[in-house]
Amino acid sequence: MATLQSLRPSFRPSIPSPNSHTFPATPFNYSPKSIGSKGGSVTVRHSIVSPRVSVSNSEYSTQIAENLSDVTIFTATGEPVRFSDLWDQSQGIAVVALLRHFGCPCCWELASALKESKARFDSAGVKLIAVGIGTPNKARMLAERLPFPLDCLYADPDRKAYHVLNLYYGFGRTFFNPSSIKVFSRFDALQKAVKNYTIEATPDDRSGVLQQGGMFVFRGKQLLYAREDEGTGDHAPLDDVFDVCCKAPVA
Repeated sequence: MATLQSLRPSFRPSIPSPNSHTFPATPFNYSPKSIGSKGGSVTVRHSIVSPRVSVSNSEYSTQIAENLSDVTIFTATGEPVRFSDLWDQSQGIAVVALLRHFGCPCCWELASALKESKARFDSAGVKLIAVGIGTPNKARMLAERLPFPLDCLYADPDRKAYHVLNLYYGFGRTFFNPSSIKVFSRFDALQKAVKNYTIEATPDDRSGVLQQGGMFVFRGKQLLYAREDEGTGDHAPLDDVFDVCCKAPVA
């Protein structure tokens, strides 16, 4: 059977660094523009990290939080919980990481990076929420083997939150999107993260393996940052996410 080591490329593709942008002191002080969003049109603000990242106005962000509020997912121990109960809906700052399915090696790599950054987020008063695709027992496999803190991990077996956020889905996105080449630049981190990996964490409903994730930052019901993964392994830079959290405007 092929291993990660045997699949290691003999070269490291040159991956351009994300564009460097300064988060404005008042992040919503420029004119919004309307762009297409997979069949619809929404009002967004200027990108702060890349063309795939949008900062929305308060009206749009409140709508997203409201749409998510009644979505029920599960804790890793199997208890149902509503999105609106995951963080303080008034002024609490939360990073909501929508992982891929629990049997995806890139999901384990991102979870490992989130775990390593948790103390940093905690010190800034930011709540870290990681949601993956699969049942709670699949979530526990990742949590126990990686390991990952159970109190930060949630399961969305029916991909309800992914549907609400309209995240990318499909065979091409999962296996053939050019953005997935970034995984090779993080091969050492990936190999370390899957040291205790098990394919048993893959959802029984195999349709979930074609779902992509994304990263979102909320202050209460206001969306400060949104980034959709273009393909497998195309994760948001956590330094940029942390920068948004630290510079979130005070009401």
